[in-house]
Amino acid sequence: MSVEFTREDVKKIASLARLHLSSEELDTYAAQLGGILGYVEMLNEVDTDGIEPMAHAVEQTNVLREDVPTPMFSSEEALSNAPKTDGRYFLVPQIIDAE
Repeated sequence: MSVEFTREDVKKIASLARLHLSSEELDTYAAQLGGILGYVEMLNEVDTDGIEPMAHAVEQTNVLREDVPTPMFSSEEALSNAPKTDGRYFLVPQIIDAE
């Protein structure tokens, strides 16, 4: 079972995602998206009466170690390998306009 996806549907989704797709990609993704949504439709037909909703199939929590403080570099040691500093901070090239 598959859902019908047109090239226009894929163009709209690609536009929203700011993607530029070739004509071949539009056809490929239309078929793939239709197949994926077809599988989702099949899941809607599964009888889940009496089944309790759950977030995860396995109840497991993260097993983490205790945080243990360890010796750290001094500011001077940390900055000693940096290409540029102002003596207290790392200096990096600006990547976002200040406007």
